[in-house]
This record gives sequence, C-alpha cells and structure tokens, in this order.
Amino acid sequence: MSLKRKIALNLSIAFSLLFGIVMVVIYMSFNDFRRDEFKERFRQRLEFTSHFISKSKDFEEEAPVFFNENSDNILLNETILIFNGKKELIYSTIKDRNVTWDNALLKELDQRKTIYTEKTQPEIYAALKSINGENYYILTSAFDTNGKSKLEYLKYLLIAAYVMSTLLIGFFSYYFMGQFLRPLEDLNKEISEVTAHKLTTQIPVQPSNDEISILAKSFNTMIARLDDVFQSQRDFTASASHEIRTPITRMAFQLENLIKLQQHSPETLSSLKQIQKDVYQLSDLTNSLLILTKFDKENIQTLYEEVRIDEVIFESYEAVEKSYPNLKMDFLISENTSENALLTIPGIQSLLDIVFINLFKNAAVYSDNMEVDVLITETNTDLTVDVVSSGNIIEEHDRPKLFEAFMRGNNSQNISGSGLGLRIVKRIVEYHGAEILYSAPSEKTNQFSVIFKK
Repeated sequence: MSLKRKIALNLSIAFSLLFGIVMVVIYMSFNDFRRDEFKERFRQRLEFTSHFISKSKDFEEEAPVFFNENSDNILLNETILIFNGKKELIYSTIKDRNVTWDNALLKELDQRKTIYTEKTQPEIYAALKSINGENYYILTSAFDTNGKSKLEYLKYLLIAAYVMSTLLIGFFSYYFMGQFLRPLEDLNKEISEVTAHKLTTQIPVQPSNDEISILAKSFNTMIARLDDVFQSQRDFTASASHEIRTPITRMAFQLENLIKLQQHSPETLSSLKQIQKDVYQLSDLTNSLLILTKFDKENIQTLYEEVRIDEVIFESYEAVEKSYPNLKMDFLISENTSENALLTIPGIQSLLDIVFINLFKNAAVYSDNMEVDVLITETNTDLTVDVVSSGNIIEEHDRPKLFEAFMRGNNSQNISGSGLGLRIVKRIVEYHGAEILYSAPSEKTNQFSVIFKK
C-alpha cells in the first residue's frame, strides 16, 4: 500500500472514530434531555393533581370533571391511579377495563416517597403526598411518544451523517494527501532516473524550506559525493588496467620468445610454461576486474544487437582451444527445439563470448576427459544452453555461494584460479535478462544451464 493511501486511510479511520464518538455523545445527551424533560412533565402533572386534591371539597365527585376540563394538559395515554392512606384505590382514569397495580410499588413509596422509572412501558412516576393531613399515593404512567420519535429520528439522522461524513472524509483525505505528497512523488520519479552513469543529474529543488526540499538538497549533496567516488574509481580502474596490462603483455611476449628457444632443460621449460600460465591468468584476472566495473544494467541494453548463440559458442570454443588444444566439444541442438527457431538473442556478443569462454575453461580444467557437451534447446518462451562436463561435482554446501566473487568450490583444490570467472558470468547473464543454474545430474557430471528469456 502506498504512503498516500496509508495516510488517507489512517486519517479517515481517526476522524471516523472521533466523529462516531461525538455522535454517540450527542445521542446519549439528547436521550438524557428527553428523559429529564418527560420526568419534569410527570412531576408537574403530579403537583397539579396534588393541588387539585388539596382544594377539592369532594374529590371523588369533582375528579372526573376536573380531569376532563384539563385534558389538554395530560400526557399521551396518561393513566392516573390515586390511593388513600390505606392503599385503597379511590380514583382511576381507567374506565373501560379492570384496574391493576403493583402493591410492591406502593410499599416502596412508604420509604422513597418518590419513584420514577423508564424501564417499564409506559414510564411510571409515583409519589406519596400528604394533603390536608392525609396520605395519598398517586401513580402516573404515560408514553413519551413524542420524545421517542424525536430520538429515533435523531438516531437515523446521525447514522446518515456518519456514513456521509466517513465517505467525504475518505475522499478528501485521499485527494489532499495526493496534493501534499505530489512533490514527494515527483522527487521519487527524479531519483529513480538517477543511475551510476547519470550521477551528475541534480534533483530539482522547490523554492521552499519544507522537509521535501531539504530532502532534495541532501540527496543532491549525496549524489555529488557519490559522483566523486565513482569518478575516482573509474579513473583508477582505467589507469590501473592500462598500467598493469602493459607490463603483463610484455612479460607474456618475452616468455613466448623464451620458450621457443631450444636451449632449456626439461625442468626449466616446465617452469617457464608454468610462469606463462600464471601470466595469462593474471592477464585474465585484470581483464575480469575491468569488466566487472565497466558495465551496469542501465546502459548495457542500449548496446544490444541480435546475436546468434551458436556462433558465440563456436568462437568461444576456438578461443579456449588455443590454450587447451586437447579440449573436445560435442555440439547438439535438442529435438525439442521448435522448427522456426533462429538461435538468436538480443545481447552483446563480446560479453557473451566471455560467458562461454569461462564455462569452457572450467570444463577443460575440472573435467576428467577434456570433453564438453553443449546442448541448445529453443522454445517459444526461452533459449537454453546446457554446458555439460564430467568430473568431481561441486558439494551441496558450496552451491549457494558458487557465483560469488573469489568463491572456489571443494573440487578446485590444487587448481590455480581467481574465483572471479563464474561471478563475471553471473553478472553478464543477469545483464542480458537471463539466468544461470548449476546442477549435478549424476555423481560425476557437472552441468551449467544458461537460460535466455525471449
């Protein structure tokens, strides 16, 4: 998930939770207000009834007339029960059905004097009043239909407002985060275009002092320092390779001339040939180090051309054959190769030559019989080149590090080498969007498979 979406989501959740809490508080506060208001109306109604009893000369005869005349002030579906001090019903507004009441409530009034409960339907307000020296138990019940309907309306209104506000908050959070983070996205786009060959490119800095501008300035400073380091490395590599390769070339030439002389003893000739091999190895090592620092993935694809892989293999074999004349190659094209196969891949032939030269050299050095089998298989999706030789296989624990620099397997003991060959092969293959795999099909068989994607 992108940073913009994360911030927008977190803001939306935070505001939604806060807004939800506020709405719950509003709902509960209105419910408390409704209950208090209804309770006050109950109390006023009871006081009004008490006042009427205190002024009435004949309560039972005057009550029907009194309540009919004051019907505009009664609560909705109001029921009034009035009991004397002996808890005998002396008046009820219920006329058309049997009257029932809770005696436990009357007994509770003796202690509490006033009782209000909203847990029952209808709600009840009861009080014990002493009027003109006599006790009266007055029970009033009614439905707060108006208040409940307002509360219900408020609930749906708050829910609708919550849903709408959540959607709007989510939309505007995402929109404004996009606006706020756009400079950061632009900075990321500029940074992604910086490569080892474009370190002189400066990131545009906005004329402000915000964190993004400070980050851009810091990045430009870092690029300048890295460019100095890379330039120093390139200069050193170019100078060192030139200075080192020149004396190595002279040494190799002089050794060749010295070996051609027929005046050496067998022991001296053997030593000279060994020195010659060491010089060639040193030359290969120098070239390998130069190749490792010369290319990168960003600029190599601009140099691609169509390369026939079979031509690369034969040219590589011929180059290795000069140093290892006893090496034999068996070249085959698999029966699984499609009929319209062209055996071509996009790449750089000089680099691909190095791949197979190294693989053939390994086959010559580490094989038991100086033979290498090459099998090409081309399908509609990839082109695979298997280089197979017989000899001691690489141990299982050495295989994960096989393509690391200066890594040499257990089977390379007592055999000279730099440990850079397969590392260079791995890098060149990756630069061509391909992969190289090692396997041991049998106990004495080494196989390297180079797989090029189409």
